[in-house]
Parts: sequence; structure tokens; C-alpha cells
Amino acid sequence: MKIIVPMAGRGSRLRPHTLTIPKPLIPIAGKPIVHRLVEDIAGVLNQDIEEVAFIIHESFGKKVEEELIAIAQKLGAKGTIYYQNEALGTGHAIMCAKDSLSGPAVIAYADTLIRADFDLDQNADSVIWVKQVDEPEAFGVVKLNEANEIVELVEKPAEFVSDLAVIGIYYFKDVAVLKNELQLVLDNNIIHGGEYQINDGIKQMMAKGMVFVPGKVDEWMDCGNKNVTVETNSRMLGFLHNDGAHLVDFDVRLENSIIIPPCYIGEDVVLINTTVGPNVSLGNGCHVSNSTIKNSLVQTHSHIKNANLDNAMIGNHASFDGNFTSISIGDYSVLE
Repeated sequence: MKIIVPMAGRGSRLRPHTLTIPKPLIPIAGKPIVHRLVEDIAGVLNQDIEEVAFIIHESFGKKVEEELIAIAQKLGAKGTIYYQNEALGTGHAIMCAKDSLSGPAVIAYADTLIRADFDLDQNADSVIWVKQVDEPEAFGVVKLNEANEIVELVEKPAEFVSDLAVIGIYYFKDVAVLKNELQLVLDNNIIHGGEYQINDGIKQMMAKGMVFVPGKVDEWMDCGNKNVTVETNSRMLGFLHNDGAHLVDFDVRLENSIIIPPCYIGEDVVLINTTVGPNVSLGNGCHVSNSTIKNSLVQTHSHIKNANLDNAMIGNHASFDGNFTSISIGDYSVLE
């Protein structure tokens, strides 16, 4: 089994945090988004992972590439890096990894996190992972027949088609079939919204009688902008806490301070006259004094004092001193 991960651009909607690191490497509950995604998919598949292929922009740099290769190696898999230097759509991104498009594979976009527990239907030609939503008109949805097979993909339907939204994770029994269809999309310059789309390849597969079925996830969490990323961090902390995960480093230094779970507290964190939680992530090396922090995500080696933070997101090596509440400041920022 292979996992193909198109990572697109850095993530403009999450600036300033993505000015220095790509969005998929922002930590959620202490672990990068893409790391959690790949681990969660591997857990659902319950199979040996042969390869994890990442499609990135070349500007991400060698350090990011090394981190991605390490994610694959932790699963006992080969890590491969491909480049998509022009934003020409999902279909184009996948084809940038065409040398890895053979055999059974999962394709997953790297700004999504899931919680799922289902058996993968390996008899189907493809499984499209979906989540039941309250407002299907805001999403791309699948239309099912009486046999619970997907017969159509409908983008933001004006009239009700179904409430099963496509979340951007797909299984293909032989991904080479998708590769062949996407090659036709590229060769014939089939463009929607100015881009080459994976859906055009999928629709051609459906037209040839291939069987697509839904795989329903329990939770679908987005990391598109600051507010939803902070919310996703909170939700993930809750799930991990309920799973019994150990989230607070044993050596956290507490001076007249309390931690209200669920919280992730990394290594070498110092808390002085501070209340942290619930739903807070503090990365390695953070120092916090005379503060109250809840429902917030703070990355590594940041210093916070005299703060009352709620729904805040702070980058790496930042310094914050003030009375602001719902803030968003990036790496190496100073706000005093």
C-alpha cells in the first residue's frame, strides 16, 4: 500500500504562520498536521505501508523534505519527494508523482485530519472517504445508488443530493488506472476553475463502470485558517485525552501554576503564576508567566507573559506581552 500526499502551497489563509513553515507542518496537539494525517490513514488501513510520496513546492526546502522523509520512515516506509511548482490543481499535483502511481494507494490532501474506524472495502475499485454534514450545499458530495455505490460527484449542489461530503481522501485498488485517466485530462486540457481536477479522472473511471463506494469517517477536522486550526487543536486534544494518551511532559516546571486538561505540554516548558487549559498546546521550550491561556495553540520556544489568551495562535520563538486576547502572531514575532 502507498500513501500519496499532495501538499500544495504553504497555506495563504493561515498566514503569518505559514510564512516560515508550510501549513502541513504546523503542529496539532504537538505533532505536525501531515504527520498525524499519515499515521491516522495507516491506522485505518491496517496494512504495511510501502511508500509515502509527498508532493510539495520546491521552495519548502531540504529541511522540510528531511522531516517528511522521516515521517515515512517511522511507518517503515520509503519516503519520496515530488515537486509541484505551479498551482495547476489536484489532478496536476497527483500526476507530479506519476512514478509512484501504481498498485493500491491512498491519496490524501494534507490540510485535513480525521478520526475513523471502518474496514476498507478492498473489493471496490475505489473508496471515497466522506463525512455526513449539516450543510451539504457548501461541499462537494457523493450520490449513491441502492447498492450503496457512488454513481456521481456533485459540487456544492443547489438541490439536495446527499449529505455525504467528500473530504479529500481516496483509496484506489490500482492507482495506475487513475493515472491513465488523469493523463487524458492533461493531454486534452480538461480544465475546471482554471485547474486540472482529480474529479475529472474519477468521473471517467465511473463512466467505464468501475465501482466506487463511500468510506465514512467519524470526525473530519480542517486546518484551513487560524480559527479552525485552533478549533481542530482543541478537538484533537479532547480525542487524545479520552484515548488515554500522555500529553503533558513529565518534567514540566510548575511554579504556582495549574494545568486544566486536556492540554499538550512539550519538553522544557516553564509555567509561573499561570493557568493553562483547557484545550491548549504549548510546544517545547515555551515559558509562560502571569498568564491565563485557554483554547489556544502555541508552537515552540515562545515566551508569554501578562497574557489572557483565548482562541489564540502563536508561532515559534515569539515573544508576547500584552492584554490582547484572540491573537495570531507568527514565528519570531514580538508583541509587547
